[in-house]
Amino acid sequence: MAVTTLALVGLWTSRSGRFSEAAPAALPSAITAAVASSTSPAPASAAPEVRTLRVDVLREFSHERDAYTQGLLWWKDQLFESTGRVGDSTLRRLDPQTGEVRQRIDIAPQYFGEGLALVDERLIMLTWRAERAFTYDRDSFEALETFRYQGEGWGLCLDGNRLVMSDGTDRLTFRDPVTFEPIGEQRVQLRGEPLYKLNELECVDGAVYANVWEDDFLVRIDPDTGFVTDYIDAAGLLKGDDLMGSEVLNGIAYDPDAETFYITGKWWPKMFEVRFVE
Repeated sequence: MAVTTLALVGLWTSRSGRFSEAAPAALPSAITAAVASSTSPAPASAAPEVRTLRVDVLREFSHERDAYTQGLLWWKDQLFESTGRVGDSTLRRLDPQTGEVRQRIDIAPQYFGEGLALVDERLIMLTWRAERAFTYDRDSFEALETFRYQGEGWGLCLDGNRLVMSDGTDRLTFRDPVTFEPIGEQRVQLRGEPLYKLNELECVDGAVYANVWEDDFLVRIDPDTGFVTDYIDAAGLLKGDDLMGSEVLNGIAYDPDAETFYITGKWWPKMFEVRFVE
């Protein structure tokens, strides 16, 4: 038992802090075949036509370079951000006009912070592999209760009635916003094929917007069917010296009053207020 424990600790600590997620591990061929036969995607003809959109940048502003962004959300002219790295995970409140960090707490170093959602007066923050979700008071950032779940935590958002959670696969899990218990799930398809590596999420008007890990595009998902309805090309936002030291696109927040999105990335020096247009 001691040898097994040491091996697991070694695996955890050897993982580079630069990367918060990885593609799902390959399954043995027999298991893969069984899973494919029971959850094979619908034929491409059954999927709706996917619109291709682009990002229209309305303005850009500063974003702290030390923020390895995992979750981003908007509430009453404030931005909340969760960041995650080994030994360096934080919860932050930002001024959306300047990007200034107005409030910040550090998460215990053994936890790798991930996605973030707001339920009433509670912020819920996932962790990557610790199978824990921490809750904090929205105003004071005081630690509240802790939820447990199985598997990895990547992205999280509230659709008004339920939480929607990603785990790096093609699956969205629906959870009770009070108990955090799973209450359903949906597999996501893009043009009839499973869309893996779903990451940061934002729930908007019944749809779910998602980053796709290591890709410069976002998608809009119909959670009732799992079909991607919009493919949003977000390549080329950073240019020149801003690219130095930056990592992948990640972070989506929606301002319902202005009907605009805020997007950024890991270690990005800028955040962008945008609309998605044809």
